[in-house]
Amino acid sequence: MRIGELAERTQTSPRLLRYYEEQGLIRVGRAANGYRDYDERLVDQVVHIRGLLDAGLPTRLIKQILPCLQDPSDIHFADATPEIIAVLESQRDRLTERVELLTHNRDAMTAYIDSLRGCMRPTG
Repeated sequence: MRIGELAERTQTSPRLLRYYEEQGLIRVGRAANGYRDYDERLVDQVVHIRGLLDAGLPTRLIKQILPCLQDPSDIHFADATPEIIAVLESQRDRLTERVELLTHNRDAMTAYIDSLRGCMRPTG
């Protein structure tokens, strides 16, 4: 697929997709005419990258943990240091806190919507 289609399907600008490629977060093939050829699997990968960036992870860490999203049992970090593990644990804990906050907010919004529906008068 071309960059425009991937951009549309992932709600990501072509500029960001090229940046992800420069950072080594995605690997893009080339067609016979030299144009970039974006594989279908990149749709999910870009969505994962965006989610990790939204969670506050830097691209250097995303590059290391991205393979875990496909097959966590097949990951071997030659350069895993106690510092990297500590950073990953901290980021994981931040994600957990955000999930808990989002869950709380969703539940509060659902309760509010339900109460609004209860106050509505039937029409007709």
